[in-house]
Amino acid sequence: MEARAEALAAAAAVDEARLWSRQMAMAEIGATAAGGVNRAALSDEDRRARALMLEWAFALGFEVATDAIANLYIRRPGRRADAAPVVTGSHLDSQPRGGKFDGAYGVVGGFEALEAIQRAGVETERPIDVVAWTNEEGGRFQPGAMGSAVFAGVLSLEDQLGLADTDGVTLADALTETLASTPGLPQRPFGHPFAAYVEAHIEQGPRLENEGLTIGAVTGIQGLYWYAVEVTGAEAHAGTTPLRTRRDALKAAVAMVSALEELMADESDTVRFTVGRFECHPGSPATVPGRAFFTVDFRHPDPAVIERIRSRIAPTCEAHARGCGVTVRPLMAHAPLTFDADVIAMVEGYAETLGHPVVRLPSGAGHDAGHINHLCPTGMIFVPCERGVSHNEAENATPADLAAGAGTLAACLVDLANREQP
Repeated sequence: MEARAEALAAAAAVDEARLWSRQMAMAEIGATAAGGVNRAALSDEDRRARALMLEWAFALGFEVATDAIANLYIRRPGRRADAAPVVTGSHLDSQPRGGKFDGAYGVVGGFEALEAIQRAGVETERPIDVVAWTNEEGGRFQPGAMGSAVFAGVLSLEDQLGLADTDGVTLADALTETLASTPGLPQRPFGHPFAAYVEAHIEQGPRLENEGLTIGAVTGIQGLYWYAVEVTGAEAHAGTTPLRTRRDALKAAVAMVSALEELMADESDTVRFTVGRFECHPGSPATVPGRAFFTVDFRHPDPAVIERIRSRIAPTCEAHARGCGVTVRPLMAHAPLTFDADVIAMVEGYAETLGHPVVRLPSGAGHDAGHINHLCPTGMIFVPCERGVSHNEAENATPADLAAGAGTLAACLVDLANREQP
């Protein structure tokens, strides 16, 4: 069978009902009353999600492996066992009140593509892997996209092991428990070669739905920067301490957030600025707050704008400290990146051939693909999500759109796995 015909045969073997059934089965793990999921990284729910993936993999005779940060790999072998694999995947962890599709679709949809290739009887030169990256969301342990960052050498695992969640559980302990839940799995080294990587994901924005499009051929990812801001004042009696002598950490933190909002003001509405976490201590109505903490999430696609704003974040906070101490600590920094031109064109070409309306567009959100982009030719496939809503229990997508993305993905994986590469 000619190579392109094999790719299209694999796409045709994608089963919409099977994919949807698996997506809903995954959504039951950590399900919330409002229809979303709460599946924190390396939690019991995350381990159950991994176990379900392994159950599906074993049923089809696929090979499985893990590594020291519990990234989970599922492989369909190729003719050349020693060849670097073509890889797809995403993550299974969620935000505390997240949706059914963010991340999970990239893993479940990737598995559907793998099964479709198998059922179509297509042989590939290279192995094809599906990977579930550990701790992409960063909701329990910061920073996010940790599994792919450690794999790619951007972060050192040893430097992350002491990180603790809000209950005091360390990453080291959570990893030990997770790895112990899958005894006997072969261990892979970090940074083992990939021939190519293509990640499927819901768009997490409204453009595809608004324009009546089915597939986004993702061109790259805008810059993403996280900061932790800690403000230290002095606790005092709310009824007796004069306002002029107070070192109120909460008021200082509020002033900082307001000033940062002015710094981020942008008539084009391209800047993204979010304070996603805000804490006040000791939290007593009769005590002047002595400590406040908040996070900053800042994103933009233009390096010049990024540099201008980043250089002013700490000085802006310091200028509004109101006598308090302030520490601004970077948590994560990802410069804007561009995906491989050939992979972008391949996604676009197969989407068109399969009859799916397609557009090239950048990603506003960060993804594991951002780290893997430094290791091999990389791209992403977006499908619409209802009203662009994500990181929300109302997140939704249609079975037809998910299947279209998985079909496009299957075709790309076969094509890449049969290309002449060293």
